[in-house]
Amino acid sequence: MSDTPTGTRPAPGTRGAAIVSWGTALPDNVVTNADFEARLDTTDAWITERTGIKERRHGGSTASLATEAGRAALDAAGLTGDDIDYLLLATTTPDYQIPSTASEVEDALGIRGGASDLNAACSGFVYALVHAHGLIAMGLQRVLIIGAETMSRVTDMEDRNTAILFGDGAGAVVVEATDDDGQLLGFDLGSDGSLRSLLDAPIGGVMQMNGKEVFRQAVTVMVRSANASLAAAGATADDLALVVPHQANIRIIDAACNRLGIGSDRLATVLHATGNTSSASIPLALVDALDAGRVAPGDLVLLVGFGAGMSWASAVVRWPDVDALRSSGATS
Repeated sequence: MSDTPTGTRPAPGTRGAAIVSWGTALPDNVVTNADFEARLDTTDAWITERTGIKERRHGGSTASLATEAGRAALDAAGLTGDDIDYLLLATTTPDYQIPSTASEVEDALGIRGGASDLNAACSGFVYALVHAHGLIAMGLQRVLIIGAETMSRVTDMEDRNTAILFGDGAGAVVVEATDDDGQLLGFDLGSDGSLRSLLDAPIGGVMQMNGKEVFRQAVTVMVRSANASLAAAGATADDLALVVPHQANIRIIDAACNRLGIGSDRLATVLHATGNTSSASIPLALVDALDAGRVAPGDLVLLVGFGAGMSWASAVVRWPDVDALRSSGATS
């Protein structure tokens, strides 16, 4: 991995795209730190201090959560499945080995375009966002992106090191073609397969994780990838209105953002309430910030994540005027 930023900027004249709607889904079952405290050698204080997590949600299937989030995103823009050309489902916990979980979600939402799963672990949503822009540049009109996970199914609930971290959930966005250059200003996608054993789970098994090494590598790749995307976008950290990091561990987030010179006032976090939801974590945090009115048209937003593989991904987007896009009839 080079220390020199090598992000990518969309080629001049590339057909643009922008996020026009969003939605989320969380299981009803809330698992608190006290629940783990009652049966594992841990405490609420230790979990909170070491991770920033207070509770997480467990339950549902990847397909059911993805469908709920996807339907919410469609409804927000007044769209139906017939309006979607492609469904990209970022997940590392598919319901079946064959076929893709996207096939079930596509059917449930009435989508007649293409559909596929994308597994880049916790980096998956940003990978999918970049892929969606590429598909639209090639001529598609709308792509539905969903990050959905049921991490509780692949977590050893007797392993204190991992059981406390992971939760289930889904977040979705509709990405649509625009008449201008669109929102994507710069991005960086990467992977180092030599680090794949730091966090893995065999088919039919549960996760194992080298937590200390994951922490060290995660901070490094988050900072490097963020700087690469910023350089490609011709921006600096000072230009950012909001940073939406992968919700893995508050200490990782704080360490990376400190190196980038980004204060907590510009961070979007839902980690305390959701735990680590892998590819669902960035859209869950993004939607939370959007619903709170923390993003205005024209703001620069950095999405940055890392995950098993080891994978990493970041993207700098200029937030669109979503109301104007909807009122113009672009989503009709």
